[in-house]
Amino acid sequence: MTTIRALLPSDDRSGFQSGDLELDRFFRTYAAQNQFKNHIGVSYVALDDDGRILGYATVAASSVEVESLPAAEKKKRLPAYPLPALRLARLAVAAAAQRQGVGGALLRYVLELAVAMSRDVGCVGVVVDAYATALDYYAGYGFVPFSVLEGESSARPQPTTMFLWLDVVEAARK
Repeated sequence: MTTIRALLPSDDRSGFQSGDLELDRFFRTYAAQNQFKNHIGVSYVALDDDGRILGYATVAASSVEVESLPAAEKKKRLPAYPLPALRLARLAVAAAAQRQGVGGALLRYVLELAVAMSRDVGCVGVVVDAYATALDYYAGYGFVPFSVLEGESSARPQPTTMFLWLDVVEAARK
């Protein structure tokens, strides 16, 4: 049984290894600082029955420009200013727990957060900057690529920014 909850300051992140050095370094070094000191994101952890961290997802409030979004017919009914969205900033599963449904459970949890966000403060969908190796994974949940108007950097390999409309999430819940 996997339990998902917000990261606690007391959680031991030191041994987490997903196989992706960047994601592991973020989780061990910056996740707690970003959550508890800077208040710029929240990490949710998936735990096994013994309380070991199997994976994590980090989310943050974000916004998207309506003209960059996919599906022109939906955009017509939206105002022409930045729209609130939930950004899935990081998602990683411990190497020993991969291909066991942990990543899917974390992603579904994030989608539920977006639904709650839509009720509480407003949210049109979920944004993720997907690694090339994860494009098919996110597409399987209905995410589609869209163009980013600003904020790109040539300093590192570019992820593909993908978007999932909230009404797609809500329809899947029924």
